[in-house]
Amino acid sequence: MSASGGTKAIVAALAANLAIAVSKFVAFLFSGSSSMLAESVHSLADSGNQGLLLLGGKKAQREATPQHPFGYGRERYIYAFLVSIVLFSVGGMFALYEGYLKIKDPHEIEAWYWPVGVLVFAIIAETFSFRTAIKESNEVRGKRSWKDFVRTAKAPELPVVLLEDLGALVGLILALAGVSLALVTGNGVWDGIGTLCIGVLLILIAIVLAAETKSLLLGESAGLEEVRKIEAALVDGTTVTSVIHMRTLHLGPEELLVAAKIAVQHDDTAAQIASAIDAAEQRIRSAVPIARVIYLEPDILRTPR
Repeated sequence: MSASGGTKAIVAALAANLAIAVSKFVAFLFSGSSSMLAESVHSLADSGNQGLLLLGGKKAQREATPQHPFGYGRERYIYAFLVSIVLFSVGGMFALYEGYLKIKDPHEIEAWYWPVGVLVFAIIAETFSFRTAIKESNEVRGKRSWKDFVRTAKAPELPVVLLEDLGALVGLILALAGVSLALVTGNGVWDGIGTLCIGVLLILIAIVLAAETKSLLLGESAGLEEVRKIEAALVDGTTVTSVIHMRTLHLGPEELLVAAKIAVQHDDTAAQIASAIDAAEQRIRSAVPIARVIYLEPDILRTPR
């Protein structure tokens, strides 16, 4: 996985979530808080998600084969999509179910200092993880807004970790609010309401992740900036006079396919055209290094009658 894949952010999130999951489950055993149980399952699911992202990055590095001639770059998209499914089912649906049971049969929280202490610890740990994800994202985000970054990023790992960490922080605040209200009022229903809110939050995040990774799985073109660079690199003004039409497709986050029909002079020889195509490919790879697979078809530009 490349640096833009956010390996550091993934590892930081994995370490934080494993530690938090254990502490939350211990707090649940001592307090009986449903918010704590939902949050411990949430953190455990997040840990599994980070493992999936790392596994996807490892599998994507495999060399191309005759059966898969364009390589395995899209493995990263597949595993990111699996993350959204795990977040929806294991995280969100479990929290909704646990919240429903708590509201239906509420009981007071015992040993209140356990859930409160663990939640404060978890908020601090998730804040450091979230900070790491933000720092790595800023290195590749450029001038894009956070919304545009999540929607247009071709490497899925950083947006996934960002949304997971954001959901975890908000979920912890909701859990702390639910536990606090249950302690103040003596009514365990508030703990269940906090759990329901966590479930709704996780499902919403899972839906956003699923929609974005689905688009990547279907195949996205290069960004507008990359397209402009490729078009400019294709034309040399002598042999290649213009681009008739062009298609681009991401074979993976760091691998781009370029197919274009280019206009050449009608009296150019085959040797001149072949040399111009080779030169154009070199210019494209220089301008956009992730353009790994390039197919150029020469043609005579015909003006419409």
